[in-house]
Amino acid sequence: MISSQYVQRISLRRDKVDSFDRYPFCLPAVHALESIDLHPKVTYFVGENGSGKSTLLEAVAVSLGFNAEGGSRNFRFGTRGSHSELHEFLRVAKGFRRPRDGFFLRAESFFNVATEIEHLDEEPAFGPPVIDSYGGRSLHEQSHGESFMALMTKRFGGQGLYLLDEPEAALSPQRQLAVLSRMHELILDDSQFIIATHSPILMAYPESLIYSCSKDGISPIAYQDTEHFKVTRDFLGNPEGMLRKLMDPQAP
Repeated sequence: MISSQYVQRISLRRDKVDSFDRYPFCLPAVHALESIDLHPKVTYFVGENGSGKSTLLEAVAVSLGFNAEGGSRNFRFGTRGSHSELHEFLRVAKGFRRPRDGFFLRAESFFNVATEIEHLDEEPAFGPPVIDSYGGRSLHEQSHGESFMALMTKRFGGQGLYLLDEPEAALSPQRQLAVLSRMHELILDDSQFIIATHSPILMAYPESLIYSCSKDGISPIAYQDTEHFKVTRDFLGNPEGMLRKLMDPQAP
C-alpha cells in the first residue's frame, strides 16, 4: 500500500557499505540502521552529541533534494563541502502525494542561508524579492531567534515537508512553545516534520514518533523515557540538590 504521507520510511542500503568502521557509518545512529518508519505528522531524532542524529537528518534532506547547508530545494549554494556521503546509501520511501512546500533548516548554517537570500535578491529577477517570503526584512538584521520565527511564521506555508536540525539553538523557552503552536497549525494544514533536537519542549508534540540515537543504535522511545525529559524534570524538581551533587561529588 502506498502511503499518503510525504516521507514514509528511511532505509540504509547496508549491502552497499564497504565498512562500518569509517565515518559516517560508524556513528551509532547509522551503524545498526536498517529501516525506520516515520510518523505522518512529526518524527524526532534525539540523542547525545556525536550520536549521528544530525548527520542522519542531513542525509535524509540531501536525499530529498534539499541543499546540504539548508534552504528550499531551489537553493544551490555551498560555503564548505562538509556533508557526508550517507545520502548516497539511503533509500527514502515516499508517499504518492508531493509536498507543495519544503525547507531544510540547519541552525549552524542558517546564517549562510540568509546570506544566499541577499545574494539572490541582488540579481535581476522578474518576480518579487526572495526576502518577501520571509517577511520582507533582512534576516541578518534580526536576532537568530527572530529570523527563525520569521521562517516559521512567514516562509513555511503549509502542505509542506519541513526538516529542522536543532532549531532550539536560537530559541528561548517561550519561543520554543511558540514553535510548537506554529507546528500544530502547519500540521493541521497537511504538513510533516522531521526534527533533530535536544529540547524536551520541542519534542513534546503529542502525535509524534521519537527515535533515540544511542550507543546501541536507533530505536523508538517514549517521551517520558528520554534522557532529555528525565534530566530536565529532575533538575527543575530539585535544582539545589542537583547543583550540590555536580559541584561536590561527595555530597549526600
